[in-house]
Amino acid sequence: MDASSAPVVRVICGPTAAGKSFAALECARFADVAIVSADSRQLYRGFDIGTAKPSAAEQAAVPHFGVDVLEPTARASAAWWAAEADGWIAAASAQGRIPLVVGGTGLYLRALFGDLFDEPPMDAAARRALEVELAPVPVAELRRRVEALDPPRAHLGRTQLLRAIEVATLTGRRVSELHAERRTPPRWRARYLVVDPGVDALRVLIERRTRAMFEAGWADEVRQLMRDVPEDAPAWNASGYGAVRAMVRDELTADEAMQRVIIGTRQYAKRQRTWFRHQLGGADVTPLDVRASGAIAALERWFDGTDEGARA
Repeated sequence: MDASSAPVVRVICGPTAAGKSFAALECARFADVAIVSADSRQLYRGFDIGTAKPSAAEQAAVPHFGVDVLEPTARASAAWWAAEADGWIAAASAQGRIPLVVGGTGLYLRALFGDLFDEPPMDAAARRALEVELAPVPVAELRRRVEALDPPRAHLGRTQLLRAIEVATLTGRRVSELHAERRTPPRWRARYLVVDPGVDALRVLIERRTRAMFEAGWADEVRQLMRDVPEDAPAWNASGYGAVRAMVRDELTADEAMQRVIIGTRQYAKRQRTWFRHQLGGADVTPLDVRASGAIAALERWFDGTDEGARA
């Protein structure tokens, strides 16, 4: 199957805090939809506030797939997620609903829309030992290691950096090479809505959302999770949880933790914006600022396919 004949799936993507969830829930006013979450952080049970997980009311109003599907100790690769998403999309369609893929994990989207490969086998014990070794290593140091091991991956986030080190160290192969060698034919063709209010507005939105998370009891959530979830569980890699854990341990003040989360989230959003700008070139892309005048009408035109799109 080539890209031109693959079924079309609507995708709402963009940087964190940009308004993707708002846009997705608005689409439920146009038709019966089901949301397939493409957020690597929202997979994990119990990690709710810090991942901006949809509320119980939102999940009751619109069916969500890919939320609360893993224990915090489980690992999730892009290949695994894409295989699951195939099933979620089919399940949504079987319910008579239009599947709407929503999220900012670019590697998941790339895996779903064609760039999927089979991960080489790795010794489980050696992998676990390496995970423990790398758990306390700062992102900057991880990035330096990946620059030597697999340079095309060095600009990515912590989870992808860890995976690049694991694959290169335990198999002698580079993830970037495996992507190039083992691509599969596309199963779906994406029609993208990239939600992005711009750098300055996004900085304000990130700070506002971070403050709201702290006010909503993020520290209490983390205290409970620290009692139940091992320190090296993959779910702890979700953005911001390290700073809140440090606050709970009295290693940071609340203000210091909040500022660390804001800065880290802004850096993450910058990487996301760069990824979408470079990776979606040539695709069917419509940009949208959900706060702009006429945004809802533009959203409806995109959803119905009556807009002309715009290349990002």
